Amino acid sequence: MKLTAVDWAIVAAYFLFNLAIGFYYKNRAGQSTGEFFLSGRNVPWWLAGTSMVATTFAADTPLAVTGMVARNGIAGNWLWWNFVASGMLTVFFYARLWRRSGVMTDVEFAEIRYAGRPAAFLRGFRALYLGVPINCIILGWVNLAMVKILVLILGISKGEALLIVLAMIAITSLISTLAGLWGVLVTDLVQFVLKMGMVIVLGFAAVSAVGGIDHMKLKLAEIDRARGLAAGGVGSALSFVPDLNSAWMPMITFLVYISLNWWATWYPGSEPGGGGFVAQRMFCAKDERHSLLATLWFNIAHYAIRPWPWILVGLASVILYPNLKDPETGYVLVMIDHLPPSLRGLMVAGFAAAFMSTIGTNLNWGASYIVNDFYRRFLRPNESEKHYVTASQWATVFLTLVSAIVTFFMDSITGAWKLLIVTGAGTGTVLILRWFWWRINAWSEVSAMAAAFVVSVTLQLQFGLSSDDPVGFAKIMLTTVGITTAVWLAATLATAPEPEATLVAFYRRTRPSAALWGPIARLAPDVPPSRDAAYNFLDWICGCILIYGALFGTGKIILKETGLGLALLAAAAIGGAVIYWDLSRRGWRSVLE
Repeated sequence: MKLTAVDWAIVAAYFLFNLAIGFYYKNRAGQSTGEFFLSGRNVPWWLAGTSMVATTFAADTPLAVTGMVARNGIAGNWLWWNFVASGMLTVFFYARLWRRSGVMTDVEFAEIRYAGRPAAFLRGFRALYLGVPINCIILGWVNLAMVKILVLILGISKGEALLIVLAMIAITSLISTLAGLWGVLVTDLVQFVLKMGMVIVLGFAAVSAVGGIDHMKLKLAEIDRARGLAAGGVGSALSFVPDLNSAWMPMITFLVYISLNWWATWYPGSEPGGGGFVAQRMFCAKDERHSLLATLWFNIAHYAIRPWPWILVGLASVILYPNLKDPETGYVLVMIDHLPPSLRGLMVAGFAAAFMSTIGTNLNWGASYIVNDFYRRFLRPNESEKHYVTASQWATVFLTLVSAIVTFFMDSITGAWKLLIVTGAGTGTVLILRWFWWRINAWSEVSAMAAAFVVSVTLQLQFGLSSDDPVGFAKIMLTTVGITTAVWLAATLATAPEPEATLVAFYRRTRPSAALWGPIARLAPDVPPSRDAAYNFLDWICGCILIYGALFGTGKIILKETGLGLALLAAAAIGGAVIYWDLSRRGWRSVLE
């Protein structure tokens, strides 16, 4: 794709603008680790929530969605759509609890919920495990997406593209090291507006390139017939839910997605009960009401607003480029071949924005684990705040370099997504229950993490199952969740509960529902028992209706099934109205408005 001097000027202006934001917030971020990692816990809900959305709106996401659609039709998106239920759990059951906890990272949670050496081990292990290898896998697949984009746009080799990516990471790292979370949050806001606008434009261009929605549906029907005959199955690329014998997506995989994934697995941005950068944004919110609303806005924007421009480009790529060796590149090819030349500079800047927002967040988040939960906790506990800010900056540089190395060993973005899901299968139940069942202890988490990793790796290396194969993925998930759940339950019941003093202190601090905290709640009669579980459950159900109704209603209208689309949007509106009524009833009207 040929870029003009004007295009390059637009891209340069974008980078200079981001650097200016970094220098603007430099002094504020350097005051303390609380400012560097949590923006002084004074962030409004709309900014914290938009930053969550921008982080998950990475350069890899449209490419991964295009690959899913090319391989499995629209229903392939259930790999991540299933996490709506988990996201709504976080909103209504956990967001306020996280904000009350007062911790700096979700890993620090281990030492307010558990006691002694097991708690310290869990905190240190999770800090290094999540902060370095897992975080660098995430950074690696984001880098890989940008490398694929640059290879196609500029016609250069993978090595040359990686050098450019490293330069972009260096700029992002500079902003993150200078401005901390404030710089990340503000640049995320700008980046979200830019990239959302550009993917919508590309969606229109893709539909136009295949002759409009009606012609797209006709061409996809022809592909359905050819693929169905070849595979001996049925189904349609346009099905939101796959048919029983779908040639596009096996039913067993879909059932695992909707019945198991959302509560049983750990996945960055969709952790059961919240975690990672989502938890970081909850910690930085002004109060627990802003924490809840930030997470609610994130889930609405993440699932109900963004997907259709990506999906339309993915469907168009199936028609325009039917035999791609790497279907994920179809998104970039549509951009190169069909985006109006006058918008190419903005689109490249949009990809840069998508890339930088995720890189900035993960560098800041990963550094918070390394410094707050390992270096400060175990190695240098009595240094000044300035010392820890400097250590955080060096940790950011370290993660930058390691993630670049990881990128060389990746081929598939979707494959990396699935690998992380199966590796964390079965741990979700512990993450959900540790807030609400007093009997969970540190060994519950340790045994769950160990069992999930060992079982999933064994199934792949010794039994030949592949997480990149839909049926293999389902089998790995079912087996890993079953064995992991049995292991952590046995470990919990075979080991002693946490000390009463630790449990009472945690109960006073976070005030969870007393239903499964009976023995501890009786020791803290001064803590008013929570009585909002029924309303939280109602909000959770209505939140799922809101998001799925808006997501599928919008899709049906785009595909010209207007009657059904309007009915689904009406259901979404009813769900949203119930949530608004309940939060207003609780006295939140001023924050909502």
